[in-house]
Amino acid sequence: MRFAIIGCGRIAERHAGHINKTGVLKAVCDSDFKKAVDIAKKYDAIAYQDYDEMLAREKEVAVISVCTPNGLHAEHSIKALQAGFHVLCEKPMATNVKDGLEMIKAAEKADRRLFIIKQNRFNPPVAAVKNAVDKGILGKIYSIQVSCFWNRNADYYKNSWKGTSALDGGTLYTQFSHFIDLLYWIVGDVKQVFALTSNFAHKGVIDFEDTGVVALEFVNGALGTINYTVNSFNKNMEGSLTIFAEKGAVKIGGEYLNTIEYQNIDGFEIKDIGEQSIGNNGRYTGASSNHDKVYENLINVLRDKSSVSTNSFESLKTLEIINKIYQSSKLGGV
Repeated sequence: MRFAIIGCGRIAERHAGHINKTGVLKAVCDSDFKKAVDIAKKYDAIAYQDYDEMLAREKEVAVISVCTPNGLHAEHSIKALQAGFHVLCEKPMATNVKDGLEMIKAAEKADRRLFIIKQNRFNPPVAAVKNAVDKGILGKIYSIQVSCFWNRNADYYKNSWKGTSALDGGTLYTQFSHFIDLLYWIVGDVKQVFALTSNFAHKGVIDFEDTGVVALEFVNGALGTINYTVNSFNKNMEGSLTIFAEKGAVKIGGEYLNTIEYQNIDGFEIKDIGEQSIGNNGRYTGASSNHDKVYENLINVLRDKSSVSTNSFESLKTLEIINKIYQSSKLGGV
């Protein structure tokens, strides 16, 4: 299967590596042509600076992997879909619900597949807990708590699209959208939220909040909280999800949902969950790299051998929940 990539930043390197193991990387594109050339040379691909030119020329390509800044996901995905390609888009799907809907409509009109990266559904501890919930082992879920305590200093945002309203969108989009997705995936849709946010340590550095506290009521009656910040001193501290339910309690913890920290379940124990995938390199470690499983699922879906791991409707739900949180925070938690 032949692929092309738009956006040749750090995450594109990860995509290119997995594409090279499962298919063929035919072309890459970036407005910074040198970045495109660097990846193209490594994988014997063609480098482009003009996205429209790549879409017009690379007709043997089946899938466009969109790795551009958040605020450009919708534009680049829709163009590819309209040109007849399937699309694999990095998270978040978009930075607003309207754009997400337009992406879904474009995929349906073109009869093409729109895949969204939600690799943390493949984390062994997360998959094990989801399986236990689906089988009714935990019984009725009473409440769920998410804690996201990371560090993102000024250097992280320096000379970058990250931290800008137009291309980043907010801390919940770039840093913590995967956690919002897991809330929806495990518990269900959200009925209402109450949120407070503030920018304590990044004034003049980012256009939005660096800290937030959120209370949620789910449609099924469960309650939840999200406590998040990028002000953890010097390093990432924790990314965790804790469930209290009718038949037990369980906490997925570690720096990034990579271990079962606590479990006490009636007549059941989660075990033999497998090894956790290697996280990010560099200063900020901990994020799980399950892109290989995402690409494996994509290929199986396109060959009619599997159901999609994350459909675009579920990704739209993530946008809707984040939108509710930000709307509430603008109203002072109301």
